[in-house]
Amino acid sequence: MKSKETVADFYAQHNQENRTKGQFNIYKREEFACDSTSLPTNRRDFYKISLILNGEGTISSAGQSINIKGNTITFMNPLIPYSWEPKSTNQTGYFCLFTEDFVNQNLKNESLSQSPLFKVGGNFVFCPNEENLQSLIRAFEGMFKEIQSDYPNKYDLIRSYVQIIMHEALKMQPPETFYKPTNASERISTLFMQLLERQFPIDSPNQIIKLKNANEFATQLNVHTNHLNKALKEITGKTTSQWIAERNAKEAKALLLNSNWDIAEIGYSLGFEHPSNFNIFFKNQTGNTPNSFRKQDVAIS
Repeated sequence: MKSKETVADFYAQHNQENRTKGQFNIYKREEFACDSTSLPTNRRDFYKISLILNGEGTISSAGQSINIKGNTITFMNPLIPYSWEPKSTNQTGYFCLFTEDFVNQNLKNESLSQSPLFKVGGNFVFCPNEENLQSLIRAFEGMFKEIQSDYPNKYDLIRSYVQIIMHEALKMQPPETFYKPTNASERISTLFMQLLERQFPIDSPNQIIKLKNANEFATQLNVHTNHLNKALKEITGKTTSQWIAERNAKEAKALLLNSNWDIAEIGYSLGFEHPSNFNIFFKNQTGNTPNSFRKQDVAIS
């Protein structure tokens, strides 16, 4: 699989290279050639929420595929590859793209961390009823209005609309027409992602992650470590150790910014018995020591 697709790549595929590429963007599907552009299976470095009002196509992600026909909302995140194959013209609706920079702690709070936008390996396609649908349309129209405004806090307001969309999805039941392909590497990768993400967020210094390295994950999945590495490399382009390190570093940064825990406590919760080992790990991942990272944020704020 090729390297992760960027927002710029996405625009180029739709012949929309001149579009603004900010941390959040929203569009109407009928203005973006969604009825004639196939998206190959690939990971993206952005989140995408699509509300399909009219049109038909097949979307595949996380080892599942489904045929979509009107009134559907889909949630895609940077962790899992997905593809789209349109099967009809007259595709209407909305979609929004946003980067990790747009996702703050409030957007990924305790309840919404279980939403289809952030939950790895879960359902990603939902069929809203009429009440859900009208609420979703209002939210997308609200985001359209705000993105074009001069309001200085418009991104905070847009995040609120995204929260509404995620809450609406949590109320819905997914369709029951999924089928699973026979790709063993996709299945193993999906199960690994579920195990990895299930360890977070860390809510207390007394909470210590249980699975710390590739061997422990492989044992839990009942596969050989080399088999797990091969599957992840094939599907995601990264090894087991890279995924573990990146996810631990992401959690470490969140705890350094949003908690008053000692650095030693943060390191211990992430499986580092000695603070020096955590310091070395964090600097290798971010270029900063935990202490300097925390001080920089204090200085900026």
